[in-house]
Amino acid sequence: MYKTATLVCLAGAAQGQTATELAAQAEAYDAVQPKGIAALQPLRHEVTAPLKNGTVLRFIALNPQVNAWVLVQLETEDGKVLDAYHLENPDPSGQGLTLSTQGRPALALGGHTPFRCAPWLGESSALDAARASGLPFAPVCQNRLFLRNSVSGSRSNLEATTEFLRDHVWGGEQIVRFVKGTFFRDSEMTTSEALSATGQGRLDLGPGAATMDYEVTKRPVISTYNWLGIEGTDRGHMTTGLWYPITGLPGVFTSAMQPRYLAQSVLKGEGTTSALDAIERKANASLVGFDLGRFDLSYAVGTDHPGLGWSPRPPYSVRPQGMPGPDGVKNADPLVRLGMVPPHLADRTVAVFAGGFKRHHGAFKWGDYITLNFGTHYGFIENGVILSKLQPHLSTLYVLADGTIGMKTWEEADNALLPRIRHARQNGVSLIEDGIPGPLVTQWGAGNWSGSAEAELRTLRGGACIKEAGGTRWLIYGYFSTATPSAMARTFQGYGCDYAMLLDMNALEHTHLALFVRNEGQMHVEHLMPGMALIEKKARDGSVIPRFLGFVDNRDFFYLTVKEGVK
Repeated sequence: MYKTATLVCLAGAAQGQTATELAAQAEAYDAVQPKGIAALQPLRHEVTAPLKNGTVLRFIALNPQVNAWVLVQLETEDGKVLDAYHLENPDPSGQGLTLSTQGRPALALGGHTPFRCAPWLGESSALDAARASGLPFAPVCQNRLFLRNSVSGSRSNLEATTEFLRDHVWGGEQIVRFVKGTFFRDSEMTTSEALSATGQGRLDLGPGAATMDYEVTKRPVISTYNWLGIEGTDRGHMTTGLWYPITGLPGVFTSAMQPRYLAQSVLKGEGTTSALDAIERKANASLVGFDLGRFDLSYAVGTDHPGLGWSPRPPYSVRPQGMPGPDGVKNADPLVRLGMVPPHLADRTVAVFAGGFKRHHGAFKWGDYITLNFGTHYGFIENGVILSKLQPHLSTLYVLADGTIGMKTWEEADNALLPRIRHARQNGVSLIEDGIPGPLVTQWGAGNWSGSAEAELRTLRGGACIKEAGGTRWLIYGYFSTATPSAMARTFQGYGCDYAMLLDMNALEHTHLALFVRNEGQMHVEHLMPGMALIEKKARDGSVIPRFLGFVDNRDFFYLTVKEGVK
């Protein structure tokens, strides 16, 4: 478990807290006992101020260095919470947000035009009016803050059915496994024999071509089945291993691969993987690369997933008595989870892709990690707020407050980054580490790769990797129409990835990726695969309302936005 003294030292730069307060908060963070979500924030800063009629206002900056989320609570004098409001600062780097207790208590917003507001005042306060609006993000304080309102997240019929089976039907998990293994296995697989067309494209575009035993003009051309607008070829055909620009999205490229076309130096190269079977060798993989010099990355949990309670996978013997979840919390209340891009970032969003496993599968049932940290549940952080602790040994995609993006196997020493982490998501163990397959790629149980009880690992999967090429860092999303972890690892290795990790699997809604192309005031939604469009909603005029961007979703996701100042 984390060391309290370490967290106290880390918090030294946090604003306003005394060493005693920080030590107490660090101790509460470490404590193996039930707690509220605020107690899981060791760097929080709390200020109280008396109001009229014996009411006390409590302002909780959940992570002052990230400066994105705060709680405003109305309490009785003995600490009973009467109401709580979750506020989001849309400009955390440019707009300070504190509680001023000089004179009448008010929120003090810094920046170019300092401003004070007290949205809790009045018989019908601005906060109550914002809550009554029903908007997931309701503006307050002259549109300089948002109140996050609780709404139901959308989910597909498939997801609703599997959740019902798991939660309400005896033996439901076994039924779900049977359905996955029998009906959905390879159901989204696409493949193509090499076409007669000669290879086309350039080796020097995008993140760098995959390593293959072919000259560029002799690389196989395959049918790709994707729905992206591509420059340099028609939509349906691509030369394997090369990158093609996405029309209208500078800095975004796509590539196609079948593992059988990778160089032998990759397929039989450094690192240990299982032999690829005949099906996954010829199964299409589609990749999308993003120039991280042009884009910021953010993360949001869904309204329901991933959960904060216990996964049923670790044995009950590892659960401390009375603990509602591995971190002492069962849900995020009074924080409001919204699986949706905030409105102030919507017009800059160029892509969304689905996140990782639900909590149900986001822990270990076999191997060394089942007894470590109560089953080693996958951690996640949104806007600087720890919703589930980051665990050592797990693959972690993270974003710092200054925009730095990283992907690594988390270590205890990495907790030094906690004050500066804006977003983080863990999902199992590494596919690629230091350019070679991770140590557990071939171990079904110990690696928690999911799949059938017979260790049949081949299924639809999504993953991501980080690489550097020509002085540019790239984030690459990979969609594998059917693959084992070994096929994913060799493919990412073939593309020169430094580090790669699994995201989600088994269904198109779990591997969803959409791009948003804007042209002359119109926005076009492009899906990596046609079936991904089925989960979108339609407006009355027939236009598409895109998932994660246009409505709240019950699943977590990542989104990329154009950096400020980039054209």
